[in-house]
Amino acid sequence: MARLEIQLVPDSCWCSNLRSILSKKEWDIVRHDAYARAGGKCGICSRSVSRLEAHEKWEYDEDTHTQRLVDVVALCHSCHSVVHIGRTSLVGDIDKAEKWYMKVNECSYADYRKDLARATEEHIRRNQIDEWNLDISYLVDLISDAIASGRLDATKYVNKGDK
Repeated sequence: MARLEIQLVPDSCWCSNLRSILSKKEWDIVRHDAYARAGGKCGICSRSVSRLEAHEKWEYDEDTHTQRLVDVVALCHSCHSVVHIGRTSLVGDIDKAEKWYMKVNECSYADYRKDLARATEEHIRRNQIDEWNLDISYLVDLISDAIASGRLDATKYVNKGDK
């Protein structure tokens, strides 16, 4: 089981998500591949759930100011709420998310607070960078691999009007 970690996205990157820059058809390809790889289970807690959510995993190179997509994974709503604890606190579900973090990581409230402090320090530091370069080159490999392995039927996404 993967460790459940808090990820606070730099403020200037809040609109740099795949759903906002890809067409619906392209986003569907990416998220459905994540769901297929997950096999109906959350990528963090391994619970089988009826509805998974696609989560974009990013790395940040503070020297080059680059936000790089490294994966898109399928998460249950509870784990996704913890990963995006900043958003979760805005919608008022913080207590539930804190309890879920401690349950999945088998840790104390103090451990949760340490991880939140680490994420907050990272967030403050990364917010000193006004603009991030966006690297989504991962998508080229993801889509190529999905087609090659048969996880993705590219013919489903071909515009029938194009000849």
